[in-house]
Amino acid sequence: MNKNTAFFLTNKNDWETVSEGISRQITGYNDQIMMVKVRFEKGAVGVSHHHPHTQSSYVVSGVFEITIDGHKQRLEAGDTFLVAPELVHEAVCIEAGVLLDVFNPLREDFLNKK
Repeated sequence: MNKNTAFFLTNKNDWETVSEGISRQITGYNDQIMMVKVRFEKGAVGVSHHHPHTQSSYVVSGVFEITIDGHKQRLEAGDTFLVAPELVHEAVCIEAGVLLDVFNPLREDFLNKK
């Protein structure tokens, strides 16, 4: 995906394996924002981590247990969560699904792994 591309075509962009049971597809970005689809298999865990980016996430499908700064919440399709910069957070997939993550600014570390 080129950051200068105005349109994203899902069948023209690859999925990248992140860890066991988790893959992501970068759907668009510029210097200020990045959108990423993250696909989870049942039981997959997005381990506890933090980063300097603001993150807003939409549950496209599935069921997840999200922990942010020690607070747990079960989320289903249509729910959202917001992570402020540097807060520790994790995702446990209860039923296979997809999260749509938006980061500000873009996650340069995601681009450097390609």
